[in-house]
Amino acid sequence: MSRIGNAPIEVPTGVDVSISGQNVTIKGSKGELNIDLPGDITASLEDTTLSVMRPDDTSESKAMHGLARSLVNNMVIGVTEGFSKKLEIVGVGYRAAAKGKDGLEMQLGFSHSVNIKAPAGIEFEVPQQTEIIVKGIDKQLVGQVAADIRKWRKPEPYKGKGIKYEGERIIRKAGKAAK
Repeated sequence: MSRIGNAPIEVPTGVDVSISGQNVTIKGSKGELNIDLPGDITASLEDTTLSVMRPDDTSESKAMHGLARSLVNNMVIGVTEGFSKKLEIVGVGYRAAAKGKDGLEMQLGFSHSVNIKAPAGIEFEVPQQTEIIVKGIDKQLVGQVAADIRKWRKPEPYKGKGIKYEGERIIRKAGKAAK
C-alpha cells in the first residue's frame, strides 16, 4: 500500500482544480499548471480534498500512484506559494547581475560574460553580486534552470570556487604537500 499515494491533498481556498479524464489543471494566484497523469492513475475532487487512485495493485501502478500524487501536490504548492532555489557564487571576480526581469549576466572567469535568458515562468533575482535566486511555480523547471546555471562553473574541490546551491557542502581536497 502506497503511503504517499494514499495521502489526501488539501486544496487551499483560492485554488481551482479541474479534472477531465487523465488531465488535471490547477489554477491559483501565481498561475496555472496542468499535467496528464501517468498510466491508469485517476484523480477525484471531493470538497477541498484531492485524491489520487490507482486501478490495480501491479508494481507499475503502485510506483505511478506515489509519483502522480507527488506531482499534483507540487502543483498545488507551486500555484499558491511558488518554489525557489538559491545559488551562491564563490570566487574572486565571479559575479552575477540581473538583466531586466528575465535575464541574467554572469562573469565566471571566462573571456566573455555568460548571458542566460529565463524560460517562460521563471524569474531571476540577484540580491547580491554573489547570490542568484531562481523562482517559479513549476518545481521541476526551477530545479532544471538552477542546475543549468550551476553547470557553467561547478564548484571545484581545491579552493571551492564556482556556483553552488545554498547549503551545499563541497568536499575539499588537500593541495600539493610541500617537501
